[in-house]
Amino acid sequence: MKKNFSVEIHILLQLVNEGYHVHTWHGPNLRGSIRGLTVEQALWRPAPDRHNIWEIVIHAAYWKYIVRRRLLNEKRGSFPIKGSNWFERPVEVTQKAWLKDIQLLDDTHKSMCNAIRQLKTTDLRKKPKGSKFSNKSMICGIANHDIYHAGQIQLLKRLQK
Repeated sequence: MKKNFSVEIHILLQLVNEGYHVHTWHGPNLRGSIRGLTVEQALWRPAPDRHNIWEIVIHAAYWKYIVRRRLLNEKRGSFPIKGSNWFERPVEVTQKAWLKDIQLLDDTHKSMCNAIRQLKTTDLRKKPKGSKFSNKSMICGIANHDIYHAGQIQLLKRLQK
């Protein structure tokens, strides 16, 4: 372990990565839930005005960006897609566009994990400016957020059959 890289931060990173892409006992994580999906599957909606899998993917990327931004005390407005929280998808119905948005999810996960690695144990109890929650709470929350949306995606895939 690196200097200032505490056991607690190591465990939080493990939790975040298990919710995102590391194989675990609980079933598909977020990245596993979208593995191998076609554009058609990503576009399917269970009803009008309901989110599709593609929109859930961008929503998850956005909240990883928010956690990173708050951990690093960065300015708002640097997410590559205009808007906040939920983004209508697709803009372009192609496999290339779908894979680009999956890459955005991967990239935001990596950058968020890099931000977590920069923390000291004492930083975990701090609340970012304008937040009601501590850094530790946000990190645990983003792991839960991934698992929650992985479950939604699994349900949407089942409903398509």
